[in-house]
This record gives sequence, structure tokens and C-alpha cells, in this order.
Amino acid sequence: MAEELFTRIVTAGGELEIRAVAATDVGSVRVINEDSVYARPPIFFVADGMGGHSYGDRASQSIGQAFDELLPSEAPSTPAEILAVIDDANRRIQGLITEEDGPGAVAGTTLSGVALVEVAPLEGEALAPHWMIFNVGDSRVYSWNGRDVVQITVDHSAVQELVALGVITPEEALVHPDRNVITRAVGSDTFVDTDLWLMPVQGHQVFIICSDGLTKELEDDEISRAIQLHLADGDDSDTLADALVADALDHGGRDNVSVVVLESTVLAPEGVEAPPAPATDAE
Repeated sequence: MAEELFTRIVTAGGELEIRAVAATDVGSVRVINEDSVYARPPIFFVADGMGGHSYGDRASQSIGQAFDELLPSEAPSTPAEILAVIDDANRRIQGLITEEDGPGAVAGTTLSGVALVEVAPLEGEALAPHWMIFNVGDSRVYSWNGRDVVQITVDHSAVQELVALGVITPEEALVHPDRNVITRAVGSDTFVDTDLWLMPVQGHQVFIICSDGLTKELEDDEISRAIQLHLADGDDSDTLADALVADALDHGGRDNVSVVVLESTVLAPEGVEAPPAPATDAE
């Protein structure tokens, strides 16, 4: 059973209770796990490395090393600071390849995650806590609304571009021969182009962060159904992250599979009774 993290963070908008849990598995086919999971406030992410035995796992681990060194505090960060760490990790990964490796050596990683940041919604307004969702590659961040998962990130993949152009359907993308080809990765270019979204911190929120080892095996409606079944079961023997990884393995586990579940609740000010949270706990 994956170990759950529980903490409280003081933000510009008040106190925030955070629960998170991460799980990863090598899968049923691969020999080495090139995925990395990271759950240390204010940063939560999944990275799926590329480069085989030589560099895939080292590339994905480089992201966590960069955040540990450059953002050691649990305090909310800023979007600029998050992007600066990703840029630093990009340089670290590029430095893994040496002349001795010869032509064709690859080191890179996807990166999808959520960070707690503080930004002013409009110029001149006070800082307010936001979730910054960031993405490079085809790992994903979903939100959970109590019934369904909703994909926030957009895959940087060859098939997603074909779907966007109307050349193929989402169903055809699932079996397309280029479905494993990604168009962006941390470490693949001199400069990394990171997508980001800002979402206000409010009430009770749940995010599911995962590598494509989950989404190759389970479609979105199957992920939603797995979450519903886990929450209805009420079994504390495993966490939601463990349950999702286990479901991916039951469906074949053809790739490394990693999941981070992040749950946050805004706490009411002292003396004010908080409303009950919806039944969407991460456990």
C-alpha cells in the first residue's frame, strides 16, 4: 500500500489541507521502471522517461532532483519559479548524453503535474492561491468532479495532432501505429515548451495525475468507474492510487504505470464551521 501524505499549508487565501498518495509499478512486460512519481508539497507530478536502460529512469528522476534542490520549501510557489525548475531539469537531462554514447542516444521524459502557486488574478489585486497544471508530453492530469474524470492536459502526441486535425477519430487513435510517438519531451530540445493552466483553489478538489501506462489500459470512462467502485467499496487496504495501478495491471500492464492522487480542502477560518466535503476522498 502506497504511503499517504497529509499536510496543511498556509496560503494567501487561508489554510489548505492537502492529502496525496503516489503509486508506480514496472508493469507486466517492461524490465525497468522508467516512470517517476513525486508528491512533495507544493509539487505533485508523474514523469515517464525515454531512453531505455541507459537514460529513461535517470531522465525522469532528474525532474524530482531539480525540484528538491531548487524549491525545497512547502510554501506556495509562483508559475515563473515552477517553469524555471523545469527549464533547469531540461538542461540536466540534456547533459546526460555524452559523445561516448554516439549518434541516436536518447534521454528525455514526459512531465505532467500540479503545483500550488500564488498569483494575482488581475493586475493590482491581492495574491490568491491557484493550482498550476503543467504538461510536456502524453502523461495526463485529470480533475475528478465526483462522477467523472475530466482531462485537463492536452497530449503532445502524433495521434492527438491527427485527432485535432480531424484526420482520425479518438477511437482510431487508440490503435494507431504512431500512438506511442510524442511530440514534446523534457530534455529533447534546447528549450522546453511547457503547457500550463491556472485553476483557483476552492472548496474540495481532487486531481488524478498519471503516466500513459494507465491511459493505454483504461479509457476515461473506465478510470471514472474504477474510482467510483473504489470509493463505494470503502476498503482501506489500498489507496485510490494503488487501485488504479492494479486495474491497469489487470488490463495487461503493457507499460510502466504510475498514478498520483491529490486531494485538497480549503479550511474554514477559525470560528466558522466548514461545510461537509463531498465523498471523493483520495483513499
